[in-house]
Amino acid sequence: MKYSLLDLAPVPEGSDAADALRNTGNLAQHAESWGYHRYWLAEHHNMPGIASAATAVLIGHVAGLTKSIRVGAGGIMLPNHAPLAVAEGFGTLATLYPNRIDLGLGRAPGGDHAVMQAMGVTHERADRFPDEVAELQRLFGPLNPAAAVSAHPGAGTEVPLWILGSSLYGAQVAAHFGLPYAFASHFAPAALDQAFRVYRDKFQPSDTLSKPHAMMAINVIAADTEAEAIRIRTSMQQAFYRLRSGQPGKLPYPVDRIEDVVPPQYLAGVNDAQRVSAVGTPDQVEAQIKAFIDAYQPDEVILSGHIHDHKARLHSYEIAADVMARLTRKDAA
Repeated sequence: MKYSLLDLAPVPEGSDAADALRNTGNLAQHAESWGYHRYWLAEHHNMPGIASAATAVLIGHVAGLTKSIRVGAGGIMLPNHAPLAVAEGFGTLATLYPNRIDLGLGRAPGGDHAVMQAMGVTHERADRFPDEVAELQRLFGPLNPAAAVSAHPGAGTEVPLWILGSSLYGAQVAAHFGLPYAFASHFAPAALDQAFRVYRDKFQPSDTLSKPHAMMAINVIAADTEAEAIRIRTSMQQAFYRLRSGQPGKLPYPVDRIEDVVPPQYLAGVNDAQRVSAVGTPDQVEAQIKAFIDAYQPDEVILSGHIHDHKARLHSYEIAADVMARLTRKDAA
């Protein structure tokens, strides 16, 4: 099973965006050496703790620092951008880095109402999502001299499209177009089982895929001891609580007791939203990831984890890669 990495270029407390972007480049180079198949970055806006707002720019940076790993968007929020601009941007990336660029598409705004206003986005744009996916397919397809508008670069690059989602809508769109589907189970797992079922049941074969191809996201916080993994996980728990309570900021320092900083009436909700997580020692993480794979039967997994200390973050992803390699060997045996 292919395993990939989702990076939001987190900005930890005590650092700045320049540090976060350097860390992203460093992590991507390590991820390539550890056997990760894809390195995806996601579009978020107006968030001081995330440095991946200019997602296509950062994808180009990461692709330039690596040699073979696929690099892409997980994803681009399509209502924020004209399809032609997306096709030209990712067509340029695909021209610079052939056969290495992925384009995951979401229909959320990537921010709150203020962000939507600042970007000139209306709710009606989201309603046009299927039409704009079809337009991107056309723009990345063979050049049609009769077309009034084409993407240069872009035409003929056949950039692979993915549909992202955390609800049944994305599953239906992916199934309709016969595209691969990635579910955001790392922060919104409620509809995971039903979304995978809808996607697989309604899938229509296409020139892209002959059968469904579903990827699930799993948070991974791995360390040499369970106590250390639990401690470093508190950064991610705090960040999610602050975001949901209207206090977004940089990625917090870890704490010894999460109960001391997240009120109990919120902590249960935070942990439920992040229940698709593997936390602990290498053996514990292996058992937890295997349980998720057995339960949901994904075709791929993509791993994410917000960890304050960059060295601890590298170590967690290295452990996770070893775990995935072991699981793959056991499955093959």
